[in-house]
Amino acid sequence: MTAPSPAPATTDTLLSVRDLTVEFGTKGQTPFRAVDGVSFDVRPGQTVGLVGESGCGKSVTSLAIMGLLPKRGNKVAGSATFDGTDLLTLDDREMRDRRGRDVAMIFQDPLSSLNPVVSIGVQVAEVLQRHRGMKKSAAMAESRDLLDKVGIPDPSRRLKEYPHQLSGGMRQRALIAMALACKPRLLIADEPTTALDVTIQAQILNLLKELVVDSGTALIMITHDLGVVAGLCDEVNVLYGGRIVETAPRHELFASPRHPYTNGLLGSIPRLDGARNEQLAAIPGSVADNIPWTSGCAFAPRCSRAIDVCRAETPSLEQDSVAIEDHLLRCHNPWPTGGEA
Repeated sequence: MTAPSPAPATTDTLLSVRDLTVEFGTKGQTPFRAVDGVSFDVRPGQTVGLVGESGCGKSVTSLAIMGLLPKRGNKVAGSATFDGTDLLTLDDREMRDRRGRDVAMIFQDPLSSLNPVVSIGVQVAEVLQRHRGMKKSAAMAESRDLLDKVGIPDPSRRLKEYPHQLSGGMRQRALIAMALACKPRLLIADEPTTALDVTIQAQILNLLKELVVDSGTALIMITHDLGVVAGLCDEVNVLYGGRIVETAPRHELFASPRHPYTNGLLGSIPRLDGARNEQLAAIPGSVADNIPWTSGCAFAPRCSRAIDVCRAETPSLEQDSVAIEDHLLRCHNPWPTGGEA
């Protein structure tokens, strides 16, 4: 059985995701549950992180919220209530009206997300024409201002160029400009800095941080990089095997990581103050080594703290008894407070 959802969202919640479940599988096949009862809230001006390895369900969660999963071969259940409307109940036309205007997404790979045979200016202007009803000339002028706002040099020239003529960093900035065109109230960023060098990564993250502070836009940051989380997120949800295994405010999570998986992710980050020859602590195995949540804890085969109950009983997501009120944990045998044993 799926664990009970956390408490209902507060009145100032912009997006409330409850018991979101996504199953893949065609007729005659055993369905694969990629997202399994995920619940979280996002408030205006808040940055919420979804963190975990590849295959844990982060991107599928975001695509389900955006209504971008294919209609065939999958089943989506639960709710994603945005400003009083469940996005999962909208038809294609209603969702297209919402996407780009109220809810926008920055994808991981800008080169495959941009149309290779359409100039950057036209692609940004299309969003303005579709959702704000602007004339082409006015939309192009606004597009130039957007490119300038996101830090693309010589925006008048870049309007006429094609994606292959831009660097990786400029392509990502162009995607951000498209996402910001209609001033959405919720922005989902799916690993927006993965393919960029570290200096460009810092610039993109600063740009997103300024967006949240200046406009009050809510941001969902999807990443496997806890360094990104440390500098950007207010609240962090750690996913494993399609379920949230730990959720806490950023400072609390880094000060007292309780789940062994969270500790493993933190232990794999290089430290500037560490010994020169110190080896990083890797999490053994891979996400393919999971056991079904219905049989116990999915992380048990890879966990250094697994005990018999971990392989026999499914842990529920509950308030951590030794942490602050907003720290939820799904674990039978967590690390002591502070993450050290």
